[in-house]
Amino acid sequence: MAELKRILLVEDNPNDVELMLAALAENRLANEVVVVRDGEEALDYLYLQGIFKMRSPGMPAVVLLDLKLPKIDGLEVLEKIKADAALKSVPVVMLTSSREEQDLVRSYNLGVNAYVVKPVDFTEFVAAIKELGLFWAVINHPPPGSIPPP
Repeated sequence: MAELKRILLVEDNPNDVELMLAALAENRLANEVVVVRDGEEALDYLYLQGIFKMRSPGMPAVVLLDLKLPKIDGLEVLEKIKADAALKSVPVVMLTSSREEQDLVRSYNLGVNAYVVKPVDFTEFVAAIKELGLFWAVINHPPPGSIPPP
């Protein structure tokens, strides 16, 4: 059986978290989804510090990152990930409601792997999350170290 690939979901809106988890479950993606609510928690998770210092080793197969976050925003988190030799190969998908061209351009300049605008329509939102989960957690081959050891 194939190893499960961990997904790190960085999202501060509880309704969006619930919808994303439901969409991933509906597609029968059995991946472990770790949910953090702000940029600081995301970095703590990635650097195994704070409340995550005892978490299981390995990096996520993908980071689904909201742009507008408390404490440290998504662009700052992205910048830190892509500037760190140990993290820069971890795929990051900016998942946001922002249609601002400057956010899109800055995200790509910082090295984001994909920029997805959250659809307003519920059905489209669920479909987009299912497709993201399927591609990044099943079809895509993640970097070494992203699959948790048995």
